[in-house]
Amino acid sequence: GTTSDLESRYGNVAFQKVLDATGMCIIPGLVDGHTHPVWCGDRVHEFAMKLAGATYLEVHKMGGGIGFTVEHIRRASEEELYTLLIPRLDAMLRHGTTLIEAKSGYGLETEAELKMLRVLHRASITHPIDIVSNFLGAHSVPKGSDAASYAKLVCDEQIPAVVASNARNETSVEFVDVFHEKGVFEGVETRQILQAAKEAGFLLNFHGDELHPMESGVLAAELQATAVSHCEHVSEEGMRQMAAANVAAVLLPTTAYMLRIAYPPAQALIAHQVPVALGSDFNPNAHCLSLPMVMHLSCVNMHLTMEEALVAATLNAAASMNRAEKHGSLEVGKCGDFLVLDATHWKHLIYALGDEPIRSVWKSGQCVYQRPDAVPVLRSALPTSPITSQ
Repeated sequence: GTTSDLESRYGNVAFQKVLDATGMCIIPGLVDGHTHPVWCGDRVHEFAMKLAGATYLEVHKMGGGIGFTVEHIRRASEEELYTLLIPRLDAMLRHGTTLIEAKSGYGLETEAELKMLRVLHRASITHPIDIVSNFLGAHSVPKGSDAASYAKLVCDEQIPAVVASNARNETSVEFVDVFHEKGVFEGVETRQILQAAKEAGFLLNFHGDELHPMESGVLAAELQATAVSHCEHVSEEGMRQMAAANVAAVLLPTTAYMLRIAYPPAQALIAHQVPVALGSDFNPNAHCLSLPMVMHLSCVNMHLTMEEALVAATLNAAASMNRAEKHGSLEVGKCGDFLVLDATHWKHLIYALGDEPIRSVWKSGQCVYQRPDAVPVLRSALPTSPITSQ
């Protein structure tokens, strides 16, 4: 509205300081639809293995991958994991991220999973970034078990433990995830876990159709999931059913880039009217904290337009974690999360690879990050021309 409209509602106090963004751009805060930010024990050695040609599953069989991180997580203290998480969130914030979906999944036993979820809950209270927590107990089959036995443990022990932990306000889990993949959790186990999660009151947001075609899109529609991530091998029928059920596809271009696999069919999903969202998939395997980098990759390698990438990294990503009502766009009634870009057009955020023109990041109307070399441009007087929304 106009300045007079705002004065009548809030008084002059709200306008003692005015941010002068002349010649700059303002866009909604970025939303990361898929992250694994709680971990310890980096896997930089695996990067060399992949460069030499090792596949994801080959690395896993050689003792790397998820199993390597699980061993480190189980030994780590909660405080250590929290101390490692905060600088990662700080880096995300500097790159413009104001809301993330964040998973557990490196514990693969009840207490270790709860430890990760408690760390996420603590960070959601102490850090400016908003965190939507997703329980991924079924990320892999732990050593000494099999998919059927471990799926039963997730259903009978872990999901009830998360419900109890939420009730004690130790965790704040809203979603449950499963790695729906050949040789990991196939159709029977994935359906069993997701159905148990749904009956326990959780929303569903899971990994699917990544390395092999699993008809994850069909399953997601059937179970009324909020979102399914990856979708590299989503089928035509999966796309049709996802569109009909309004299931979001969270696409992760960093994963395909790192693993040198085919990218998901982004334009086909859009043509089928599936809501397409973006995520960094930040984890020890894909160490990317920058959503502008993800947006750039999505445009170059998945052929999104820059407008499609912006929607996918804001409003659609918020919808993929059930947050579109308050996040993802600048509208009356939504929280005031936005970025001030030191550029004449917002497209420079994607175009300037590795050098995003982010001057400042604002959460709920408060500046939570200011680029060190940027002098705050504040005026004490009211603007002489009306403030109008466009």
